[in-house]
Amino acid sequence: MAEQFFKKAMQGARGGRKNGGGKKGLAFIPLILVAIMCAWAQCNPVPIEELEEDPKPVASSSDGYSAERDSVLENYANSEASYGDGSLQERVPDALLPSSVEGERVTIERVVDGDTFIVQSVNGRERVRLIGANTPETVKKNWPVEPFGPEASAYSKQRVAETGYVATLVSDGDKTDRYGRRLAFVYLGNDTISLNEELVRVGLAAANLQYKFSKEMKDRLSAAQELAKSEKRGIHSLPENQ
Repeated sequence: MAEQFFKKAMQGARGGRKNGGGKKGLAFIPLILVAIMCAWAQCNPVPIEELEEDPKPVASSSDGYSAERDSVLENYANSEASYGDGSLQERVPDALLPSSVEGERVTIERVVDGDTFIVQSVNGRERVRLIGANTPETVKKNWPVEPFGPEASAYSKQRVAETGYVATLVSDGDKTDRYGRRLAFVYLGNDTISLNEELVRVGLAAANLQYKFSKEMKDRLSAAQELAKSEKRGIHSLPENQ
């Protein structure tokens, strides 16, 4: 289409010159320029970028933690079974594993990063942030990808997929953060241990106790973090965290 338009514009310009209308011929110049731009646009389409695109995998063979990172995902593949070893209960004697979880059932649409999700809830499409658990950054603007950030994202994506993209949201204390994201404890599938606690326990998130929520959950997250630190799991294997 652009090519045909270009040819007609050129013919019009030539016709203007033959008829002695130099000024009329010049009038076709803008049309010629438009035709050239249209032709260029067809050959070089502008890509449409997806908002909040998941970061590309970070290749790092000499970053100081790649060997530990590989073992993290391997060792945490059966992390749910590790709750049967009694270590968490010993550190929090009164914390018994519940038989069920009461809250709002939602569908997880997308994992943005380790601690942030897009869900379909009774309120529509919402952005949910894990309360009390802070995973390393991977998609923050003008901020580098932090160590174990990609692993935390991969872990959450894997767990969400394994549990069928359904979860129960439990509100406890603060409802939203300063960015307007909904704060919640997220229980994937039929799990009775929150993903918040699980990420802290496996060393892929730091316990963040600045928000207002129940002492019971703060005790659980603190105990989970102490266990991760004692075994130097994930982020606690980094020199600056030791």
